[in-house]
Amino acid sequence: MTTAVKRRAGLPRRGRPKSNPLPRREQLRLAKRAERARLRASGVTQYPVKLPRNAAERLKAGMKTPGFAARLHAFLEETVIFVRDYPNLAAVMWNRTDAFVTDEEAFRLYERNWRFVDTRAMPPRERALIARLMEKHGRGVLNV
Repeated sequence: MTTAVKRRAGLPRRGRPKSNPLPRREQLRLAKRAERARLRASGVTQYPVKLPRNAAERLKAGMKTPGFAARLHAFLEETVIFVRDYPNLAAVMWNRTDAFVTDEEAFRLYERNWRFVDTRAMPPRERALIARLMEKHGRGVLNV
C-alpha cells in the first residue's frame, strides 16, 4: 500500500507523533525569539562581526583563554569613549547622535573645537582623558 492510500484508509502515519500544532518553521522561529529574550534578560548581546578568516580564528582561540573578557573590556575602555561621561566632549559633539566615539576621533574633536571647551569647569577625569589622548595621538601636543 502507498502512503496516499494509507492516509485515505485512515491508517496512522509512520514516524514521530506531532506534539505541537505549529509548523516546524514557526516552532524554530519562536524558539530563537525566546533564546534572544533570555540573552537580553541576562545582559548578554550577540553582535555579528565580519572578519577575515585568520582574524576570526584568532578571536575564537583568544576567547577560550582565561581573562579574555577582562582584557577586551580594558581595550574597549581605552579606545572607545562614552561621550556622556565627558561634558565638554558632549558639548563639542552637540550635532551628533553617537553615544560612543573612538579615542582618536575624540582627540581630533577636542583639537578642532578647543575654542568651545570650558577649561575652567572641566572635571579632573576629562583633563586626564585629554592628557592621555595628547600623549597617544598628539605626541604630547594639542594643536589649539
